[in-house]
Amino acid sequence: MQPLSQAEAVARAELVQVRSYDVDLDLTGVPDGPRFTSTTTVSFTCRVPGASTFVDVKAVSLDLVRLNGRELDASPAPDGRLVLTDLDVENTLVVRATMACTNTGEGLHRFTDSEDGEVYLYAQSFLDDAARIFACFDQPDLKAPLRLAVSAPGGWEVRANGAGKQVAPGRWEFEPTAPLATYVVSLVAGPYQVWNRTHDEVPLALLCRRSLAPFLEAQAAEIFQITTECLDHYHELFGIRYPFGKYDQAFVPEFNMGAMENPGLVVFRDELVFRSAVTEAERERRAVVIAHEMAHMWFGDLVTMRWWDDLWLNESFAEYMGTRVTAAATGFTDAWTSFAVGRKSWGYAADQRPSTHPVAPPAVADTAAALLNFDGISYAKGASALRQLVEWVGDEAFLAGLRAYFTAHAYGSATLADLLAALEQASGRDLAGWAQAWLRRPRLDTLRPRVSLDEQGAYAAVEIVRTEPAGEPAARPHRVGIGVFDAPGEGGPVTLVRRATVDLEPTAPGGRTPVPQLVGTRPGRLLLVNEGDLTYAKIRFGSEDLARLGAVLAELADPLARSVVWSAAADLTRDAEWPAADYLTLAARALPTERSVAVLEDALGFAVGTVVHCYLPDGDRSAARRVIVDACRSVIDRAAGPAPAGVSAGSAGSAGAGGAAGLGGAAGPGGAAGPNDAAGAGAGLVLAAARGLVWCAERPEVARLRGWLVGRDVPAGLVVDPDLRWRLLDRLVALDEAGEAQIAAELDNDPSSRGIEQAARIRAAVGDPAAKARAWRTVTADEAMSVRLVAATAQGFWQPDQGDLTDPYVERYFAELPRVAARRSPHTVRQVAAAAFPRYAVRPATLAAAESLLAGPDAGPVLSRVVMDAADDLRRAVAAREVHRRACPRGWPGVPAGDGAVSR
Repeated sequence: MQPLSQAEAVARAELVQVRSYDVDLDLTGVPDGPRFTSTTTVSFTCRVPGASTFVDVKAVSLDLVRLNGRELDASPAPDGRLVLTDLDVENTLVVRATMACTNTGEGLHRFTDSEDGEVYLYAQSFLDDAARIFACFDQPDLKAPLRLAVSAPGGWEVRANGAGKQVAPGRWEFEPTAPLATYVVSLVAGPYQVWNRTHDEVPLALLCRRSLAPFLEAQAAEIFQITTECLDHYHELFGIRYPFGKYDQAFVPEFNMGAMENPGLVVFRDELVFRSAVTEAERERRAVVIAHEMAHMWFGDLVTMRWWDDLWLNESFAEYMGTRVTAAATGFTDAWTSFAVGRKSWGYAADQRPSTHPVAPPAVADTAAALLNFDGISYAKGASALRQLVEWVGDEAFLAGLRAYFTAHAYGSATLADLLAALEQASGRDLAGWAQAWLRRPRLDTLRPRVSLDEQGAYAAVEIVRTEPAGEPAARPHRVGIGVFDAPGEGGPVTLVRRATVDLEPTAPGGRTPVPQLVGTRPGRLLLVNEGDLTYAKIRFGSEDLARLGAVLAELADPLARSVVWSAAADLTRDAEWPAADYLTLAARALPTERSVAVLEDALGFAVGTVVHCYLPDGDRSAARRVIVDACRSVIDRAAGPAPAGVSAGSAGSAGAGGAAGLGGAAGPGGAAGPNDAAGAGAGLVLAAARGLVWCAERPEVARLRGWLVGRDVPAGLVVDPDLRWRLLDRLVALDEAGEAQIAAELDNDPSSRGIEQAARIRAAVGDPAAKARAWRTVTADEAMSVRLVAATAQGFWQPDQGDLTDPYVERYFAELPRVAARRSPHTVRQVAAAAFPRYAVRPATLAAAESLLAGPDAGPVLSRVVMDAADDLRRAVAAREVHRRACPRGWPGVPAGDGAVSR
């Protein structure tokens, strides 16, 4: 299908105005096959009588096309565009079409639940897929009310953006909506289970498929509580009530994103209905997603960006407000800590790649290009820029500007200029320079301290040196906190003892800004730039602070300060300024004492997923894994204490269910009805550390992994439930200690859709040439399988220790993926190509193959972006390995005793 260009969208918006959509969907045949009938009546005006335009419709066949009473050619439109000629001032278009459900999460997605055979549908109209469901002018600024009617099988629940009811068996009618952008038109249909509440006169509902109902039943109270707390807080902040009547939240299968902000019917991936034990950090992330999507009701739904170049008006604001409101209104008060160590790191990585772009780019050529900007820049960097804006103009002026913006543009569309005008009016400040520096320029500055001491050992001078990225001057101002951390005595916690806030002006000579507040004071054990994490920049340390960083980090009391340190240490390692061995030494020292589950999870994720698997040569990987395993064991012992030998402390289910071919004690398909939320940080730390231990286990740990599977020597508070069982099996397969027989047995124990997905991923990880060949065929040729399962297969294919098996597929990736990209949708290409990239083939030859593909004509924009980003990560890995080789020319033996977790 041809992407819509910005020029075409501008021209069409200048020509037509949409008055309304009436859409009638016949879904009665969907249980038996993927086709449905869509009948759309569009009323619209044309400013130039006699002109021509086009409407978007991605149909299997067009059965009727009638414009102003005259029949038009109903031949299929291969480019998804139905041309309309000789328009009147007032126009009525009727299109009846046969449409196809998808298995890609685009348009109307069709899913059959493996546990009960029930069929479920949900609509995903984003980014330009509303036309897969009904004929429409599919661009964000042509908003219109929509009235929907649906014929569905008996016994189905049908929900949409507007309030509706079943008027006859299987017949549902919905009230007209407020003006909506087409990309947020929503629908769910199927035997969904529903929970209803009302809060502050707003009807609330939760929906999920029946097989997940016991789990959502156990979690509904928390989700409703988060929802109502956030709703109340947004009402207080914005002074404008939620504008779309009811507020349904549907948890749906095989969803491509975290969630989608459809007004009146928000859709979430149903992995957010937890069926296994989760940490408090995972519950916090769910709360942030709920708050993020609710923020969109104002940012994006009430006021919509005119075109995708202002995507940040949606995502940056939702990212900022979602984290802010979660921290302020719910029990998850450390949400900014999680943002600093997790989401913000996503932004830092994206902003340092060749594909970086401004938060608010000057233009986005078409919808294909728009898809590529849904990244850490549009989300996390934009949110960080907004934190700086609030610091600069003040919170009161910021909120006043937002209220004025919402009021002026309600139910319409707007641009960056409109928002800046409202904020300038409210604050009395000229924001043009700020916007140019923060929103119109890519990349990020580096901030580092420079100090000198007097004869008494006090600070004689403290400066913050701001360095702009090479070739990318932005003249970016920063308001930043500078913290001095110290311990009152030997062995005590390291806490903030002094703080200064400084404005780093771009006009400062040599980029140096003095910090006079600290002159004459005593240095502590750490001078931390960006204390409080108010700005967005690469952070560096003084040489003495860097030398003792592991010891200080292990004792640093403030979790937000620890998150800034962990993030900066990761950036040093990514930039090859620090050898991987130094990062692992830091991890060995600081991971065992980490008290924040969110920080522990993210630090482990970088340590294992990036440093161990990508930045170390094969010969040093085992030693590094032992370091991580020992650190995780220390966390478990500290947080839970060891379970008595031979005692089941947390096994879910009975032993021996897998039989001779199986894995031992099986949790069964569901485990406990509700999640083990790690009631308190201790249990969450145990779970996070147990996952890390499993991820890095080597052969000496095989007996431990097998023991956990049968409930032996399980740490107190750890539940061996379906999720953990699949993790255990995954690692055993990677170690060639399990195979197809065990995978099949575990799938018998857990035949859920998530079990099927895990089995697909782990089957691709089996160290057997035939298994690799089957997996590769799935990735490159199986279009009948859902994209979720194809991506899972791709994720499992590459393993860090299977180079002998997978090396022949490196060249095949670059040769075959362009053909895959040519016949699959952009969303599918983005998922599958990223998962299938040979990320562990860390060598110059892989980079050369990537560069050859990018230099040629075959990749297309989406595959090119995926390969460009993955190749940049690979280039960093090659550089990191070289730095590590120079630092450890005889190999790395691990961390010596006394420096942290002891390798043994």
